[in-house]
Amino acid sequence: MISFVVPAHNEERLLGATIDAIHAAAREIRIPYEIVVANDTSTDNTASVARSHGARVADCEHRQIARVRNTGGRASTGDILIFVDADTLISAAVVSASLAAIKRGAVGGGATLRVDGRLPWWAPLAIWFVGAAMGAMRWAAGCYVFCTRAAFEATGGFDEQLFATEEIAFSRALKRIGPVVILRETVVTSGRKMRTHPLREFFPVWGGIFPHGTAALRNRDKLSVWYGERRDED
Repeated sequence: MISFVVPAHNEERLLGATIDAIHAAAREIRIPYEIVVANDTSTDNTASVARSHGARVADCEHRQIARVRNTGGRASTGDILIFVDADTLISAAVVSASLAAIKRGAVGGGATLRVDGRLPWWAPLAIWFVGAAMGAMRWAAGCYVFCTRAAFEATGGFDEQLFATEEIAFSRALKRIGPVVILRETVVTSGRKMRTHPLREFFPVWGGIFPHGTAALRNRDKLSVWYGERRDED
């Protein structure tokens, strides 16, 4: 069985469409599956939206994405895990490709990304650069990460010392135990952070990483783009 794990914090607006897309993909390829929403300290209707769309809810209070992903993974029962962010739409094609990669011997991997909606002038170049780098390094983007249950347990899951780039650390851990692939098939993820945060607000994040390495990623206070109050789109 496949367990789709969806980490969510105050995601009532987009979560329903994400879950519906998972249902449609799984039903099209006729696989046994479950959907587990790891509901992290939400103050909106995230939990009720999840349940009304046919997902099981695992409540937690972490405000740390790595721990939330792990909570959902450990609450699930499938022998294959697919982590899907609450603002991401998947398809039968990408799920089928994930299963085929595992059948060929991969222990995990990710997908190619498309970003929805209008974007600021600088975003397409940033998306291309990040996508090319992560594809070359075989690092999965966090909005879609798949792995076997055995690989998840062997690695210990996502690194809970990190408040960001936990998917890169997880990809590197997976590569130590077996093949990791980045699929050509795409998922569609939200560009809302790029629409609601100007470019200058991303600079302190990367400015901290370069001189200090992952130490800059072990403090939520330095990562307001990810953990600050969510801004409404215009």
